[in-house]
Amino acid sequence: MTYTEWFLFFLAIQLIHGFGTWKLYKIAGFNPIYSFIPIYNGIVLMKIINRPSWWIILLFIPIINLLIFPVIWVETSRSFGKDTSLDTLLTIITFGLFIYSINYSSKLNYIKDRNLNPKTALGEWVSSIIFAIVLATLVHTYFIQPYIIPTGSLEKSLLIGDFLFVSKFHYGARVPQSAVSFPMVHDTIVGTGIRSYLNKPQIPYFRLPGFQKITRNEIVTFSWPADTVRQFFVKEKGVKKPTDKKSNYVKRCVGIPSDTLEIINGIIHINGKISKMPYRAKPIYSYKAHSSKGVSSSSLIKLGLNDLQRKFKISDITQNKFEQIRPYILGIVDNNPNNFVVIANSKGIPYDVRSKARIIMTELTDYSRDLLLTEKEAELVIKSNILDSLKRSYKTIKSYNTSFFPNHITYDWNEDNFGPIIIPKKGAKVNLNSENLPLYKKLIRDYEKNELKLENGIIKINNKPVSEYTFKQDYYWMMGDNRYRSEDSRVWGFVPEDHIVGKPVFIWFSIDGINDGIKNWKIRWERVFSTVNLDGEPKSYRWYFLIGLIIIIGYSEINKKIKNKNK
Repeated sequence: MTYTEWFLFFLAIQLIHGFGTWKLYKIAGFNPIYSFIPIYNGIVLMKIINRPSWWIILLFIPIINLLIFPVIWVETSRSFGKDTSLDTLLTIITFGLFIYSINYSSKLNYIKDRNLNPKTALGEWVSSIIFAIVLATLVHTYFIQPYIIPTGSLEKSLLIGDFLFVSKFHYGARVPQSAVSFPMVHDTIVGTGIRSYLNKPQIPYFRLPGFQKITRNEIVTFSWPADTVRQFFVKEKGVKKPTDKKSNYVKRCVGIPSDTLEIINGIIHINGKISKMPYRAKPIYSYKAHSSKGVSSSSLIKLGLNDLQRKFKISDITQNKFEQIRPYILGIVDNNPNNFVVIANSKGIPYDVRSKARIIMTELTDYSRDLLLTEKEAELVIKSNILDSLKRSYKTIKSYNTSFFPNHITYDWNEDNFGPIIIPKKGAKVNLNSENLPLYKKLIRDYEKNELKLENGIIKINNKPVSEYTFKQDYYWMMGDNRYRSEDSRVWGFVPEDHIVGKPVFIWFSIDGINDGIKNWKIRWERVFSTVNLDGEPKSYRWYFLIGLIIIIGYSEINKKIKNKNK
């Protein structure tokens, strides 16, 4: 819905409210005309039902208003004597229209000084739950959102199993665009697979004022522009989602509006210079390792390199044995029963599993293998002298493909050699032609909602021939630090400003092995309550938090005791 459509809808609601409550206003001692005056009618209604005037603000906050409207309907019914369970149910299931029957009743009984406390334990419990949900939804939607790292695309900087607090207010909170949505959940209701929102109506994009802009190389949370799946990790195409219900991603913003970005042999260049990464950034590159004695996984693991894949030959494999080791297998190299070779992670196959299944296995060592390492890890390996050579590798051969942005056969970019490409800035103009149109067509058509056609070499936007275009919003370029295990802007392109969610500020908890079953979980205490985007070595503030929590609880208990003594 456009702003005009929402304005007309708002006026219609005022008329519905006025015709359904004017008599109630009159009986309560107010001018019935007040029931038709936008906003003021709400302030007067709060006086009638003995609720604070600031509740009106909640009615204009998307998602929160869905919780507050039913409460106000019920409170209005009860203020005029309709306080049975049936009355409450009828008020809610009719979306407040039950109040019409009260308004046009021949007998109206206004209870001015009614008791606002719930009459039953159940009523008190429901009131507390509603208040808690409203408060939590307000914080979750507009201030801080918890988020968990599910993949290793930022590995070494952020780890799988890190639980983040993402600030919505640093860049300015994005007002929900899905007007009707289940509170406190994202795209599906937990445990049901049921969609948590309605596609219509949609609120036009609007962002509250922030106090900071995205800076280059900052870690950012955003809505995945290419999201077409109902469930994360489940491959599927063709599902259209509202922007605020797309899957949340977290990457490093390596390019900001107006930057010229180019990747040369795996190294990011911004505006013609090598991009200087923050101290905490740990980009991972591909290296080719060689040793005449074989590249030993155990030797690498002793150096602290745990992000490895190991190759094992399993003797006397059977279906039963295979089923027992299946959870620990990343892939099968050779499925010949006489030469059954599998790939596992750095931990291999646990001893107790091997013992129970009576599995005999031998680790295979190749003379050459590919390693994914940070620059510091590469220096450590070289100094250890466990290899004959270690050289950084990258794709030097470029071929035309559709695998990388702009996903057009006339471009030959890949993950190691990409661009140059200018990142669009709001208000900036670009000359359009058939050659560069693939770079910007998705922005013009999908993100900025224009009709775009290319007819006989002529570009038409909204049926008008054009040779240039002015961008309506800023765009960003997002990449993972784990460059070869990250689906990022190199695959699906620019991230629009309206897809930005927030800034990760704290790791409040961290679990090693979170995808390996609860019995294998290990808490990374050194990461608990550590910061994300600051400079210098990460530092855990968990003890400060615990001490602060103890002080708050202690202060609260002392206050309670003082109040009880004074009663």
